[in-house]
Amino acid sequence: MFRFSSSSFLTGTFCVLVLVAVSARAAEKPNVVIVITDDQGYGDLACTGNPVLKTPQIDDLYRDSVRLTDYHVAPTCSPTRCAFLTGHWTNRTGVWHTIMGRSMLRENEVTMGDVFRNGGYATGMFGKWHLGDNYPYRPEDRGFDEVLRHGGGGVGQTPDFWDNAYFDGQYFHNGVAEPADGFCTDVFFDQAKQFIKSQSDAGKPFLAYIATNAPHGPMHSPESFSEPYSDQDTGLANFYGMIANIDENVGELRKFLDESGLTDNTIFIFTTDNGTSAGAKVFNAGMRGAKGSQYDGGHRVPFFIRWPKGKLGGGRDVDPITAHVDVLPTLIDLCAIESPSGVKFDGVSIKPLLTNASGEEWPDRILITDSQRVKDPIKWRQSAVMTNRYRLIDGKALYDIKADPGQSNDVSTEHPDVVERLVNFYEAWWTELEPTFANETSIYLGHPADNPTRLTCHDWITTRMTPWNQSQVRAAMNGDENTGFWNVNVVEDGRYEIRLRRWPVESGKGIDMSLPAGADVPGAKPYRATVGKAITPVKATLEIADQLTEQPCQAGDDDVVFEIDLPAGRTTMTAAFETASGEVYGAYYAYVLKK
Repeated sequence: MFRFSSSSFLTGTFCVLVLVAVSARAAEKPNVVIVITDDQGYGDLACTGNPVLKTPQIDDLYRDSVRLTDYHVAPTCSPTRCAFLTGHWTNRTGVWHTIMGRSMLRENEVTMGDVFRNGGYATGMFGKWHLGDNYPYRPEDRGFDEVLRHGGGGVGQTPDFWDNAYFDGQYFHNGVAEPADGFCTDVFFDQAKQFIKSQSDAGKPFLAYIATNAPHGPMHSPESFSEPYSDQDTGLANFYGMIANIDENVGELRKFLDESGLTDNTIFIFTTDNGTSAGAKVFNAGMRGAKGSQYDGGHRVPFFIRWPKGKLGGGRDVDPITAHVDVLPTLIDLCAIESPSGVKFDGVSIKPLLTNASGEEWPDRILITDSQRVKDPIKWRQSAVMTNRYRLIDGKALYDIKADPGQSNDVSTEHPDVVERLVNFYEAWWTELEPTFANETSIYLGHPADNPTRLTCHDWITTRMTPWNQSQVRAAMNGDENTGFWNVNVVEDGRYEIRLRRWPVESGKGIDMSLPAGADVPGAKPYRATVGKAITPVKATLEIADQLTEQPCQAGDDDVVFEIDLPAGRTTMTAAFETASGEVYGAYYAYVLKK
């Protein structure tokens, strides 16, 4: 029986006071909510001038935010995300492509998730990660406590759950695939709200990183959102429909924060990851280029930030040039949390610009972005060296962006001093980074956090193209593009079981089976609409750690199993199927288990 005593009363009172004090301190820290969309350019919002698209909720945010008018990212997905989350140049982090093992964020990098978790925050990541699908590269390995994500760079790409489309999919919840009802963007925002509520109820500050795969292709949208744009072609109607759906979700999230009493002390950011993939033919804010381009249309994107308690708002523009590498050091500054030890950011805190506190003139910085999308970086490839006024493109053409925002008039001969200054900056930048390019990432085999390890052809290293989405796996891409190798790191000596598969485990299909086309969804054809091609291999080969072995394939086999002793260390792994006529197909999926 419980006995009441004065000592227990005092102890209980002390605990309550401690909890209140902890909660009070937590409440002083601003929460952070980041919404970053995929393939939505600067001109893909009504508030930035789009004459067709309606985005009333984001327009409302725009009207009461501080807006970065000359904010730059990388021209494609993964390179932006790595810089955004680390404050480092993309090429420094090893992420200069979106596939081919070049989308995995080096394990020595410290992420926004790491920084905020170490700063006492609960951290959640929802949607698109695209910086690695295996240990130690997943968001749950990089500082995020709560994770709901798809695989690879988009729903239906090769590392994603098999036959996923944008509706009623399966997503990896803290590493485990779980079914979810509804449209993908709705699912990710709903999960973020649940996370926010649970942390708010616990009195803990939170970082919610909501990274939608929309409006990235393939172009799927709930029909109620695409219907207002039905006068456009199917792709654009669904591209705009996805943005309209994002807009509604942003509005509902802001309403949720209002009703929860969290708005005043929440830093709310809306931005995107690169230039438009589909909207330039309607409106591109006068810019040249789109996704993938070294011109402004490829990498100048919207960035709106609002924090009422911190006096960030009021509809004010910040015009000096800024970039993705500035975001993490700025948030560290705004939230007054400790900067990671030993890390030197390539970006800077732009808090003085956001708060307009000093009134001093901001220095004319030089920033660099490029679009490599190759196995190994190439000097000057699709590059932009940028200042407030100028853009040096590919080390050759110079544009005065203030006088010529469409970048149509090369003024390099008129300003050789500017060209020389920007070339010299790039040369020093390249010289510093080039030695790091050889520091390749490797997928861990046999680590307790990811055993068995699921390897996919998305991460094959090759000088060509990999089957990066499930339609290409279904079609069994022919020729050299059917093969590649993985960089792997065997964690410890031991016996390993390696299963080679044509189709992933969750498909339930054997190596020599064909697949019917999957069900349609609103909009464009999903990746699963491609009929799955049957192949008839007679043998499978495996090469790893200087050991080459083969096994026969039998009709009806689900997989071919190798048991092999492996020494610890970094190595490469190649796996393939071969038919009687000599056709070679890479093993698109491999499952490696440390026994």
